[in-house]
Amino acid sequence: MVRHFFMNSDDQLILEFQRGERDAFVELFERYREPIYGFFRRRLDYPARAEELTQECFLAVLQNVQRYEPRASFRSYLYGIAIHLVAAERRKAGREVAENEKLDSRAAEGNAAENSDAGIWVRNALGHLELSDREILMLREYEQLSYGEIAAVLRMPVNTVRSRLFRARAALKNQLMPVK
Repeated sequence: MVRHFFMNSDDQLILEFQRGERDAFVELFERYREPIYGFFRRRLDYPARAEELTQECFLAVLQNVQRYEPRASFRSYLYGIAIHLVAAERRKAGREVAENEKLDSRAAEGNAAENSDAGIWVRNALGHLELSDREILMLREYEQLSYGEIAAVLRMPVNTVRSRLFRARAALKNQLMPVK
């Protein structure tokens, strides 16, 4: 039986997948492959590693689908997995650089001239923010998560998300202001 999932919500699709509908997972993967890759790419220096973590994220969904409970949106659940993978990656910061990452860094050096000046300024300014503030800002601005979704992903109250986001935006503005 061919089913079309275009009109189904993410939450409906994950529940369909729990019941054995493989096409439901394919639809979720198609919806979120690029956003999740972008999530990792903005946080990691190596495109190949971002791709690997994207695959690991969806593999975690596959492996844990029967334990999934719709306490929050599927999107929050997925970004929660991604946050955990990034945290684990940061803990492994001292590991050996893999051969594919060496290739990526050579390619990145060749593409450095293509980066816009504004993008470089913003990236540098983001680097000066506290990690928790930077993560909240990136989840809101780049991933377009709602305050409630960010609160679910980071397991904190919505008001804390609001205040940290306000603080992060103010700090970013100060970093981007020209020196007089």
